[in-house]
Parts: sequence; C-alpha cells; structure tokens
Amino acid sequence: MRRKMPYIVAIIAGLSGFLFGYDEGVIAGALSSLRQAFTFSPWLEGCMTAAVPFGALFGSLAGGWLADRCGRRGALILAGTLFSIGAVVSSLAWDAASLTAARLAIGLAIGLAAVAAPLYISENAPARHRGMLVSFYQLAITLGILGAYIAGYGFEGSWRTMFAIGMVPGVILAIAMATMHDTPRWLMLRGRETEAHGALIRNGLGAQAEAELEGIRRSIAATPATVRWSALFSRRVLPATTVAVGLFILQQLSGINAVIYYAPLVFHEAGFGSHGAQLLATIGIGVVNVAMTLVSMALIDRIGRRRMLYIGFAGAALSLAVIAGAAASNLPWLNAVAFASLLAYIAAFAISIGPLPWLMMSEIFPIDVRPLGMGLASIANWAFNALVVFAFPALLGMVGLTGVFAGFAIACLVGVIFTWALVPETTGASLEDIEARLSSGERLRDMTRVA
Repeated sequence: MRRKMPYIVAIIAGLSGFLFGYDEGVIAGALSSLRQAFTFSPWLEGCMTAAVPFGALFGSLAGGWLADRCGRRGALILAGTLFSIGAVVSSLAWDAASLTAARLAIGLAIGLAAVAAPLYISENAPARHRGMLVSFYQLAITLGILGAYIAGYGFEGSWRTMFAIGMVPGVILAIAMATMHDTPRWLMLRGRETEAHGALIRNGLGAQAEAELEGIRRSIAATPATVRWSALFSRRVLPATTVAVGLFILQQLSGINAVIYYAPLVFHEAGFGSHGAQLLATIGIGVVNVAMTLVSMALIDRIGRRRMLYIGFAGAALSLAVIAGAAASNLPWLNAVAFASLLAYIAAFAISIGPLPWLMMSEIFPIDVRPLGMGLASIANWAFNALVVFAFPALLGMVGLTGVFAGFAIACLVGVIFTWALVPETTGASLEDIEARLSSGERLRDMTRVA
C-alpha cells in the first residue's frame, strides 16, 4: 500500500485538475444555449467566458500564501469547496451577471488549486517518478476538458445540467483531501518532524525516509525565516522565476485556450456546417488531448524535459503554420486540413507544452520561495489565459483565422529559442539537489540530466 501512496496522492490531488479542465471546456458546449437563454453583448460574452481565467489569476495570487499558511492539503480542501459552490450557483444562474459571478468564484478555486495541487504532488513524489506523477494533474485537466465536451454533446441545449455536473468532483476532492496527510516538506516547515517522518514512510520511502528527512532539514535550515515577493527577483531565484513565468506565457500564447474555449467557433470558421458536427470534432480534440498526455507521462522521466519541450514547441509551430496557410489559400477541403492540423497541434501541446510548465514550476524554486514562485508563475498563466480568451473573438474578426494562427505559430517558435537559451534539465534530480545547485550559483541552463 505504501508503494502505491504517491500514486493515490497524485490521483486525488489531480481531481482539482479535472475540475479545472471541466470548467474550462464546458463553455464550448454551453455557449450556444447561453446565447439563447440570456442577452449577451459581445463585451459581456467576453467577460463571462474570461471570468474563469480572470478569477484564477486572483486565486493564484492567494494560492501561494494559503498553501504556505494553511498547508497544501488545506488549500485543496478550500478549492474543492469553492468549486462545488460555484458549480451550484452556475447551474441556478438567473442572468448573465450571476453566471459571470459564479464562474469568477470557480476561477478563484481553479487558481488556488493550480498552485496547491502540483505543489502537493511534487513534494510527496519520489524524484525518479516526479515527472510522471505531477503530470497526473495535466492528465486530469485533459480528462476534464474531454468530459466537458462529451457533456456538451450529450446535454446539448441543457446548460444548467452541464454546469451542475461540476459540483460532484468538487465535493469528492474536498472530502478525499480531508483524509490525506500534508506534504513532508510543509510539515517540516511547521516543526512537525514526527508527522513529516510518518508522511515519508506512508509515501513508500521506508529505510530512505530518515535520509530524505535530513535533506529536507538541511534545506530548511539554509533558508531565511521570512520571505517576501521581492525574493523571487533576487540573483539566486531570478533564473527560476524567468523559466517558470516564461514557460507559462509561451504556453498561453501558443493559443491552446482559444482552441479549448472556442473550438466549435474555430471549426465553424474552418467550414464545419452544423453545430453537432462542430461538437463532434471538438470531442475528437479532447480524445487526442487525453491520449497524448498519457504518452507524455510515459516519456517525461525518460527522455528529459528539454527534449520534450523542443518536440512540443516545434510540432505546435508547424501545425499552426499549416492551419494558417490552409486558411489563407481558402481551399475547398479546408475543413479536413484544419481538423488534421488541429489534432496534430493538440498532440504536440499535450505531450509537452501542456504538462511541462506545471511540472517545472514545482521543481525549480527553492523551498523557501516555492509557494510564492509557483503562485507568480500561475498568475502569469492566468493573466495571459484571460488575455488570449478575451481577445480571440475580436482578433478573429480583425485578422481572420490566418492571422491568429500565424501569431500562435510565431509564439511557439519563440518557445524553441527560450528552451535552448534558458530551460534547465531537471530529470531525475531531487528537489533538494536542484535547490543546492541553484543556491551555489550554477546557472539553471547549465544543469544537465541527472538520471
């Protein structure tokens, strides 16, 4: 049972990823019905759609502080509770404003969980399996998106049911986390050494628990008693901050959430006629997203973080360029080209650009600034998520499918250069080893593969 505990930890914490994905994807199937139920101006529709990432921005801002003050476990219990409340209010919404407010609350929960869940998993995971286990969170996101797409097709026209379904995993998350232990590193930060040792034993370390505990003890002893946001921009931590924030900005500028939120609209622009056909094509995106995330989990601890980022950014850039070119040529078989290229783009994203920013932000920050650093990275993620989602309909009207997807392709090419110049290889290294090498003055970029 102890050998399985890190997997149980990852699966339960990953429920927050499912909720994240579901509440992002559900709007794609519900938007058509919502337009009939409520009166939306273009501005109000943009606000309602972007309410989740906008709320998540503020949830991320508080997430690091709450994960530090209340524990990683306590933060996830609060997130599950907020998820459930937001889902209920969304399903009972009486006008566009109430729905927007409910989605804002869901966004707060998503932002909080986006900091706490990867942190909880990474601090409980053995170094040799950390990449795969943290990627459970990204897998859960893709399963949530697929679940939302299926709900949108199965309950087409019944948006209240679609929103209400989100309450169930929220309740399960809150209850399940209440039965779990917190992370050994947080327990040690609070001086609860006996509980930390017990958590390491339950995580399956056995005879190695004492050595791991000593490593955590030394790491904490070397850290300052109080930490300010300014520490993230110190000479010691700035390289980690640049990598974590930069990867999330590039992840969003690759256009993923424009596709996730507005997939039916993208397929409409690409020539898919009926709304049902658009939703079925959208489900195809969800299936590929899940399948390639599973592939990523199998490879992430084998071939290295940097190599996977190269594959992801280059593959996404090529796929997006093909879509832009096909749209510019106005070919009669544009829908087939667009569908195949979108699937290739989703595959490249899911195998690399999707999971790796979440994983790397949980690895590269020193323990004293880890919650704050992950909070700042998540803020960057949600700020650019909201920007892309809010701006996408207007950009589509201004420059068309060609211009929008060409811009996304350029961002992915920048991602290749960014990876080469700044991103370290952390595969196989313990969190304490990464921290020690960063504190010694070694450049993150110079870190080579350990295992």
